[in-house]
Amino acid sequence: MRLNFLSLLALPAAVLAGSAAAQSLPVAAVPVAPVPAPAAPTGPSAADLRLHTDWAWTARYRDANLADAAGTARPRIVLMGDSITQGWYDLDRAFFTPGRIGRGIGGQTTSQMLLRFRQDVIDLKPQVVQIMAGTNDIAGNTGPMTDEQVQGNFRSMVEMAQAHGIRVILASIPPADQFPWRPGLDTGPRIQRLNAWLKSYAASTGSVYADYWTAMKGTGLGAREGLTSDHVHPTLAGYEVMNKVAEAAFKQALALPAPNRLASARVP
Repeated sequence: MRLNFLSLLALPAAVLAGSAAAQSLPVAAVPVAPVPAPAAPTGPSAADLRLHTDWAWTARYRDANLADAAGTARPRIVLMGDSITQGWYDLDRAFFTPGRIGRGIGGQTTSQMLLRFRQDVIDLKPQVVQIMAGTNDIAGNTGPMTDEQVQGNFRSMVEMAQAHGIRVILASIPPADQFPWRPGLDTGPRIQRLNAWLKSYAASTGSVYADYWTAMKGTGLGAREGLTSDHVHPTLAGYEVMNKVAEAAFKQALALPAPNRLASARVP
């Protein structure tokens, strides 16, 4: 029994000695993943910031408007619109002969165009304005819009133009069977419905209706193959088709007598 008891006493000492020896051996370093640097703070994009500081982007054509207003000859025709009108100027600059100016801004709805209508159209004192809008209203770019709200914005722009003696061309919404930035929308029937109203309203107000929809339509409710780059925005071939419709509409509008200016519109 004495030997066994001494053996038990020696066991902890051996364990401690072994532990001390193990601690004296070199230990391999455990690899540590580098801590990534904190991401640099990112601010809002220019477009997002503008929604809070200049929602209708009234500054977009400010300098151009000043230059056009100071010119010796006032513009004959202003093309007011969204990206389809902006792209027209970008892709087919030759169509914008002297006296024709573009005031298109990509992504805009009729609500935004109405806010900038005075400075981008009225103050330029053109003989004719073409209003091409509605695509982005259907897409809901600035929130859901009912047909009645869209129509109300068109009415306001037409009333403003005619009150200042400006002839009006109401352009149809071009055909589009889908919007790539708003997948899932049933675009075709609503475009047809708004175009029917635009045609009727143009007739009732002595305006000209420019039917780009019929000229560009392919099978179904979309545009013909090759006339758009993404089912919505025209290619150069698409604008060449639109040019023919526009030229006829311009000629028809310029042949009309100018609307009588309201007394309030004659006040400087």
